[in-house]
Amino acid sequence: MKPLRILVIHGPNLNLLGTREPEHYGLQNLTTINEDLIATGDKIGCEITTFQSNHEGELVERIHQAAAEHVDGIVINPAAYTHTSIALRDALLGCHIPFVELHLSNIHRREEFRHHSMLADIATGIVAGFGPTSYHLALQGLAEHLRANRNT
Repeated sequence: MKPLRILVIHGPNLNLLGTREPEHYGLQNLTTINEDLIATGDKIGCEITTFQSNHEGELVERIHQAAAEHVDGIVINPAAYTHTSIALRDALLGCHIPFVELHLSNIHRREEFRHHSMLADIATGIVAGFGPTSYHLALQGLAEHLRANRNT
C-alpha cells in the first residue's frame, strides 16, 4: 500500500522549542520532534514532510503548495496564529486537505485569549496538552482517519 503523504506545519516561535517557556512547551527541541515524527511515520506507513515558519504568508503558501503536491493530510500547530489567523483558516478551507490542529499545551488551561481557535471548527480533530506527544497523537489520529475514509 502506498504511504500516506503528511505535511507537518509548525507555526511561529516553535523554532524556539526547548528553550522557550519549557513549563508550557517542554524541553524537546523542534529538530528532535521532527526526527521522532519521521520515525513514527515510517512505522505507520506515512511519508512525513515538515515545515516551520514565523511568517503567516509563508505558512499559507506552504498549505497551497501541499494541495498542488496532493498531500493526503496536514498536522498543524498554528501556535499564536491559532487565535488570529483568518488567512490560515481560508487556506485550509480552500485546499480541502483534512487536517488535525495540535497544541503542546492545553490552551484551555491558559490565558483567556488562547481559548478560541480560528481553525477548530473546520479541523478533522484537535489534540492539546500532551507536550511533544501531541504531535504523535495527531499524526496517528489523522493517519487512521485518512485510511478509514480513503474510498469514501
